[in-house]
Amino acid sequence: MPEGHTLHRLARLHTEYFAGGPVRVSSPQGRFADHVSVDGRHFDHATAVGKHLFHHYEGGLAVHIHLGLYGFFNTHLVLDGHEPPAPVGQVRMRVSDARGDGPAHVIDLRGPTRCEVIDEKGVAEVHARLGPDPLDPGADPDRAWARISRSSRTIGALLMDQKVLAGVGNVYRAEVLFRAGLDPFRPGVELGRAEFHALWDDLVALMAVGVDTGGIVTIRPEHDHGDVPRRGADRPRNYVYQRDGWACRVCGDEIRLQTMEARTLFWCPTCQAAE
Repeated sequence: MPEGHTLHRLARLHTEYFAGGPVRVSSPQGRFADHVSVDGRHFDHATAVGKHLFHHYEGGLAVHIHLGLYGFFNTHLVLDGHEPPAPVGQVRMRVSDARGDGPAHVIDLRGPTRCEVIDEKGVAEVHARLGPDPLDPGADPDRAWARISRSSRTIGALLMDQKVLAGVGNVYRAEVLFRAGLDPFRPGVELGRAEFHALWDDLVALMAVGVDTGGIVTIRPEHDHGDVPRRGADRPRNYVYQRDGWACRVCGDEIRLQTMEARTLFWCPTCQAAE
């Protein structure tokens, strides 16, 4: 499932593509009948919170999108005087620039868990049921700390709970715990306040890089190598995620894999040993 940085990056891009002008909204697949209520309206801006994306339109309406496990967007740049490509496959929603004054973007949404039109109250309700988002400059991390510090659940599970922290998925969970040297099985109630805030600060920094680059890179400079581009195939990008059975990049021990609350957890038993 896409993690929070992906949705914030999409919000940034969609705002750049469409903000300030009218758009055409359609549902080639036919499963998003509510598209008619925003078709032709001015696109104000796009925002994200956690793993939720919102397209905000004039009149207080918004399209609420949750990509789930399989949802994704395709983007097309249509040159002036050309027609956009015909939709291919199961396109739930197509949004296209209707200004007609030069090259224009077209985005196709496929496979989302949710795609619906809601009002401002509905947007507020989504926000209210989520924990603080590390990518929100106004977020209050103490909201998450209040839950974590009273919980007997493991810190590994709590980081994945969207009611505790919004936008953190399996990759960021595994990587920030490794970078902090924290045992993922440690109960939240045993975590120190300073330890939690160090996790929060690391998430803020790492996820911001994800928004800017479109990828997740968690390697510290001292464990990086080579002169190839950052996304080069032979350049390390993470420490433990999907590296079970391989040697830890720091201590050489074998990276482990285990199921935690129905999700796959990766960790190093030496660098993240229980206290």
